[in-house]
Amino acid sequence: MDVLNLLQEWYRQNCTDEWEHFYGIKIATIDNPGWLVKIDLADTALENKTFPEIKIDNGDKDWLFCKVENSIFEGVGDSAKLIIILETFQNWVIQV
Repeated sequence: MDVLNLLQEWYRQNCTDEWEHFYGIKIATIDNPGWLVKIDLADTALENKTFPEIKIDNGDKDWLFCKVENSIFEGVGDSAKLIIILETFQNWVIQV
């Protein structure tokens, strides 16, 4: 399954007529330039799962940070890292 289909399906499965009113997925740009992805995990099967934090900093044009904190998956990366952030989430979902 490709990364967008997985994200779409994960979202669909977690829409319970309540969850989507309080939680969701946010994809935004930041001024570094780069990407920010936040995926709420509260009240999902991933809420209490361990995520191995990722820190890659090879300078202004090659960086990626992913973590789970306060029941939110957060990925930030340079302007070429949106797909990698989403694939990082995808790989974690598949493993747990």
